[in-house]
Amino acid sequence: MKVTKMDTTYQLSFLANVFPVNCYLVEEKHELTLIDCALPYSNKAILKTAIEIGKPITRIVLTHAHEDHIGALDKLKQALPEARVFISKRDAKLLRGDNSPEEGEENTPIRGAIPKPQSIKTVPDQLLDESDTIGSLQVLLTPGHTPGSISLLDNRNNHLIVGDALQTRGGVAVSGDMRLWFPFPAIATWSKLAALNSARKIKNTEPSLIATGHGKMLKNPNDSLAAAIQRAENKWKEQA
Repeated sequence: MKVTKMDTTYQLSFLANVFPVNCYLVEEKHELTLIDCALPYSNKAILKTAIEIGKPITRIVLTHAHEDHIGALDKLKQALPEARVFISKRDAKLLRGDNSPEEGEENTPIRGAIPKPQSIKTVPDQLLDESDTIGSLQVLLTPGHTPGSISLLDNRNNHLIVGDALQTRGGVAVSGDMRLWFPFPAIATWSKLAALNSARKIKNTEPSLIATGHGKMLKNPNDSLAAAIQRAENKWKEQA
C-alpha cells in the first residue's frame, strides 16, 4: 500500500503498480474522514495510517457501492463502531444488493461488482443528497458510473474526490470512455451520457486537485478535464 499526501488529502493506493484501488483520508482539525473502503483486506492498512496521522476516523463516506470501494466496510465498522457511515440515497439500494432501476432512470444495466443481497452488514447512518456537508466536504451528485455516484468537494482547498466519475490511470478519462491501458472503470459504467454530464459538472467547480478511485491524484486538472470531456464528446457525439 502506498500513501501520498497533498495538503489535507491522503491517498491510500492498494496494488498501486498493477491495479490501483484508492481510498482517501481527509484530515480535519481533530478527526479524519475516510472516503471509500478499498478492498476486503484493506482495513488494517487504513487503520494503521490513521494511527500514524494521529487522529481518529469518525466518518466513512462511500462514493458508490462497487465492491472495490466498499470492500473493507464491514471490518472497518466493526473496528470503529462509533464512526458514522454515509452513502447517497440512490446507491444505498446497491449497497443492499438491489440493482433494480428507479423510475425515470436510463434503462440500462447497472454494471460492475455489486454486493449480493445481505452480504454487507453495515447500515448507513445518513443517506446523502446534493449539497449535503460532511465536515469540510460538500456532496456533489455525479451519476454515471453508477446511478448514485457522488463526488466530495473540500471547501477549504477545492480538492475534489470523485470516486470513479473520472479515472487518471491509463490517461485522464470520463467514466465510460475506454482506455486500453486501464479499461475497467469504463467496463463497469452504467450510463455514458450521465457520466459526461457529471464530468462537466465537476469541471465547473474548478477543482485545484482531482482524486480518483484509480490512478494518481492530479493537481491543477482543468486542462486535462477539458481534454477528457472533449474526447468523450467526440466519441459519443450522437448521445452528447
